[in-house]
Amino acid sequence: MSEDEYDAFQSQDPSSYDLTLDPEQIRALGHQIVDLTINHLMTLRDRPAISVATNEQLHAQLGGPAPEEPGNISSDLNLLANVALENQQHGDHPRYFARVPSPSSFAAIAGDWLATGMDSVASSWGGGSGPSAIELITLEWLRDRIGLNPQCEGIMLSGGSMASITALITARNIKGEGCIYLSDQTHSSITRGIKAIGIPDALVRVIPTDKDLRIDVAQLREQIAVDRNSGFVPTVVIATAGTTNTGAVDDLEIIAEISETENMWFHVDGAYGGPAALTARGKAVMPGLARANSFVLDPHKWLFSPYDIACLWISDPGALEETFAMYPEYLKDVSDGTVNFHNRSLELSRRSRAIKLWLTIRTYGFNKIGAAIDRGIVLAEYAETVIQSTPELEVVTPAQLGIVTFTFNEPCDLAAIARELTESGFAALTTTSLKGQEVLRLCIINPATTELDVSETLKRLVQIYHLRADKSVESVV
Repeated sequence: MSEDEYDAFQSQDPSSYDLTLDPEQIRALGHQIVDLTINHLMTLRDRPAISVATNEQLHAQLGGPAPEEPGNISSDLNLLANVALENQQHGDHPRYFARVPSPSSFAAIAGDWLATGMDSVASSWGGGSGPSAIELITLEWLRDRIGLNPQCEGIMLSGGSMASITALITARNIKGEGCIYLSDQTHSSITRGIKAIGIPDALVRVIPTDKDLRIDVAQLREQIAVDRNSGFVPTVVIATAGTTNTGAVDDLEIIAEISETENMWFHVDGAYGGPAALTARGKAVMPGLARANSFVLDPHKWLFSPYDIACLWISDPGALEETFAMYPEYLKDVSDGTVNFHNRSLELSRRSRAIKLWLTIRTYGFNKIGAAIDRGIVLAEYAETVIQSTPELEVVTPAQLGIVTFTFNEPCDLAAIARELTESGFAALTTTSLKGQEVLRLCIINPATTELDVSETLKRLVQIYHLRADKSVESVV
């Protein structure tokens, strides 16, 4: 740069490059964001459970030529709230029963706001000792309350997909490459991740499930024996604590015994159902968690945290650092009580996901959080009783960890009925397939959901069923 160019640079008006805003404007915008959020929460019940606009509509409202000059941030916040953030699934809606609803507590929202506002980072201890300590403490609280091996070390990741794959990369590093055993109900993100990390299909064994849609342990044993006799090395078995389809929990105790006998890594995917272990009834159906080599749960599913956050624990101290550390002295990472989280996964840049969960636990306490989780379990059981008492409906799988599946007792287009109810805006639910049978599925884990929400949703499904049947008869006539 020449002297003249540098002088010209120095003579620039600071307002041309200064990105700060006036403190009073910042306060006003902060109040606006709070008001928009509160309005969203307070009016959610009266709005659709899901809203979808076309790409053309959204581009017309949100796009246009790339901005060259400053705009009106207050107007743009309203645009975001009323258009961009309105047109999505509202997992926090009390009648959003599709996929896995994800209602957020206000404490978690507030924690996320503060962490973002202060540009939190939890990558190295030197760069973020406070956020890193929060992550360690929160992982320890959950580990002990759930009943995992007290030696477990953990990390928080973006979701169950990355958490389970991080566990499997660690397992491969510790056990070597060999056969991996999972069930036909294992989450599809895990099978995708297995491919992504380079494990060939020839080493993946999909074990059928039994009548309760739990992994068939007899066939698991048989397949392991066949593989050993054929010269393969069994290395990992994956169990699920709360399948996405039905909420089923594999027999963790027996699978743990098999894993220990066969010197295999035992991974438990509790991304959805894991938080239920914070309740007495949930823990009762998950014996054996303390024997898991790795365990995953997603607080953005059933611990009332905003996206994104998942927890992974590994029972072998130092295994994560041995697998992911970017320098050889990995044991030094844990020897003095400090942790560089960038050495526990593939993530180097890491925001602090833990703060929202730490604040949730501090605000409500585990007893109240457990009661909120238990309410979802009870509401699904209530839904089952309503289905059983409705002549047109029949239960396919009983209520398990907040999920119940059902169908109509006469042939009909289940997907069309679910879609019509969803498009009405009253409630959202989906279909799923269980061993080739299409069924309707309710996932009820929002503590704001009421019995009336459940019964009215089922009532409207039946009304749509009859209306479609009547139209079908008219068309035939």
